[in-house]
Amino acid sequence: MSNRLFQGVVHQMRDSIDRVVGVVDDTPTVIACSDLTKIGERYEYLLVDWGDGNDVFIHDGYTYKPFGTRIKPDYAVFVEGTDDMAAKFCSILAISLTSIKQYYDEKYDRNNFIKNLILDNILPGDVYVKARELHFTTDVSRVVFLVRRTNAANDISAFDVIQNLFPDKQRDFVFNISEEDIVLVKEIKSNLENKDTEKRRSDLEKLARSIVDTLASDFYIHSVVGIGTVVDNVKDLARSFKEAQVALEVGKVFDTEKSIVSYENLGIARLIYQLPTTLCEMFLKEVFKKGSIESLDQETLFTIQKFFENNLNVSETSRKLFVHRNTLVYRLEKIKKLTGLDLREFDHAIVFKVALMVKKYLTSTPVKY
Repeated sequence: MSNRLFQGVVHQMRDSIDRVVGVVDDTPTVIACSDLTKIGERYEYLLVDWGDGNDVFIHDGYTYKPFGTRIKPDYAVFVEGTDDMAAKFCSILAISLTSIKQYYDEKYDRNNFIKNLILDNILPGDVYVKARELHFTTDVSRVVFLVRRTNAANDISAFDVIQNLFPDKQRDFVFNISEEDIVLVKEIKSNLENKDTEKRRSDLEKLARSIVDTLASDFYIHSVVGIGTVVDNVKDLARSFKEAQVALEVGKVFDTEKSIVSYENLGIARLIYQLPTTLCEMFLKEVFKKGSIESLDQETLFTIQKFFENNLNVSETSRKLFVHRNTLVYRLEKIKKLTGLDLREFDHAIVFKVALMVKKYLTSTPVKY
């Protein structure tokens, strides 16, 4: 569509500028030109002269000016001649074509449609109208990945890396929503084609792992990925995006070691995250009537963590801690004396586990969406 857009402008300029005028893309191939015989020609030498810059340059009797909406220009306009007037024509055309392309993208581009959709910038009644205009399939299964870089910025663009990992721009959509956050909307097999939800969940996490590992191993970009739930209609993508946001925020509180957090795997952490802090404080006071949770030292808390990890099994926990079974029993008795909760009893263990998560939530003071 950009070819037709640029060709229309170039055709109108033909009579005003009595010179050959055209546009090349980043392959670099002539995609629009006032001299129709040049369309489709490849100018390999431009790969050297073009580089990553935006400055005017001259080659083989033509003046070129790269332009585009990204850091690395997508296109270059060229005008016949090497004089100052050719350079001025190039600069004016580059500005005009950039503005036209940006306006066109905002109005018609699918990527912008998806971006505005997940950010709730489109009225519900306009979603299907806009989708029809773009010939966009609405009833395909899709899921939102939210990639957040966690280390300082470097010269490598995480956006470009992810876009190269998912080059199918008709099915997968990649865009920035902030300096740190990148959204990937991925089309996946429908529920009818993939009935095994556990396998699908595993596949999504593997996909997220490939993003994290590629960014880290190849470009030294540290990141975390939040995964929303799979939706079967385009109007529900905003919900999947919000779930991916919640997954990252909840993971930042309860799963600080994880680089991939799925909304479907949040479990009770999701419920705690949504509770008012006043209610959480009240719960802790009711649970620890005999003594404060702060009265437990780090060694005791580590023992409790291992006890939970080993499914309340005294023998297995003592083996993992390299302590005698009686030593572990003594520590559990000490916890019971301090808090009034016997972790060897399932109901007490559940209450204590939730209380620890509530305490972690209160100390983190997370930002809610």
